[in-house]
Amino acid sequence: MNIHEYQGKEVLREFGVSVPAGRVAFSVEEAVEAAQGLGTNVCVVKAQIHAGGRGKAGGVKVAKSLDEVRTYAEEILGKTLVTHQTGPEGKEVKRLLIEEGCDIQKEYYIGLVLDRSTSRIVMMASEEGGTEIEEVAAETPEKIFREAIDPVVGLTGYQARRLAFAINIPPESLNKAVGFMMSLYQAFVEKDCSIAEINPLVTTGDGQVLALDAKLNFDENALYRHKDIVALRDLDEEDEKEIEASKHDLSYISLDGNIGCMVNGAGLAMATMDIIKHYGGDPANFLDVGGGATTEKVTEAFKIILADQNVKGILVNIFGGIMKCDVIAEGVIGASRQVGLEIPLVVRLEGTNVEQGKKLLEESGLNITSAASMADAAEKIVALVN
Repeated sequence: MNIHEYQGKEVLREFGVSVPAGRVAFSVEEAVEAAQGLGTNVCVVKAQIHAGGRGKAGGVKVAKSLDEVRTYAEEILGKTLVTHQTGPEGKEVKRLLIEEGCDIQKEYYIGLVLDRSTSRIVMMASEEGGTEIEEVAAETPEKIFREAIDPVVGLTGYQARRLAFAINIPPESLNKAVGFMMSLYQAFVEKDCSIAEINPLVTTGDGQVLALDAKLNFDENALYRHKDIVALRDLDEEDEKEIEASKHDLSYISLDGNIGCMVNGAGLAMATMDIIKHYGGDPANFLDVGGGATTEKVTEAFKIILADQNVKGILVNIFGGIMKCDVIAEGVIGASRQVGLEIPLVVRLEGTNVEQGKKLLEESGLNITSAASMADAAEKIVALVN
């Protein structure tokens, strides 16, 4: 789950992470009032969307008067920002962060992420702040420093200090930078984050160490522990089909292709998308119905897949372990009839009660193509769609 920059900064502030003063605004008038309330000579008007690269897209402006705040707010609010993370369709700006300006001396990068190869949280740091970390990794990887964190001990002072030295934090700001890293790690762990990215971290003329930007992502499997984080969810920033899928306990992610996929199990879903690509097709989604799908759940899955106008065919690939193939077959038949399915449908069933399931499909009278294997299913749906 993602949240906005201003929300991330509020979360970090709870843990003692230093951030600039700022207020959210949903209208031009609120933006001007927020700037007046800050009482600083320089304000930054920042678009709030769930995507990086806002500055390059014209979503971050430095204002030196209230008139400029008004002008920039009018310009940015309602604008569709297109960045490298939004895709060509972009995202509409519906809220702004009005933040105090600061005397930036140097920009750095600090990030926390789970390294799945070592099953440890890793803190990364670089002197190349304000630049996309992917660019730094590709062009100057030697400028990224890492510390793997022992989950029992947590981030230690000497690790934070080693990173601060590595990225050349000024001596007068060293202790504050170490404290910043320790507090950021505490927030990451206690709030069950999956990513915490501060880009840039800045040192200022008066010796402060501040998070000038903040990106926090959270592990959705742990949100039941954090009602305060769930309350920060902005549904306007999420795909409507993904929102609907979450209501029915379906794992759904929209993609750019034209072959809808309905599979049980994340691993099988990934393999299904891979084999569709192998045979020259393009998956339109990742959809995992889970291990306990009912007829109603399958019907909802079909509706969500068909809500994507790009879908020209559907592949159902089910391995019946806990889930029984005859139950899935009944769900597929019921869903096809209820939604009036008119596009090609290929079904591959394997596992518990597979013969009963195949018999139900054959006797349904519907235009359903059966497949004997994953390869057969992928080959057939690609051919039918093409």
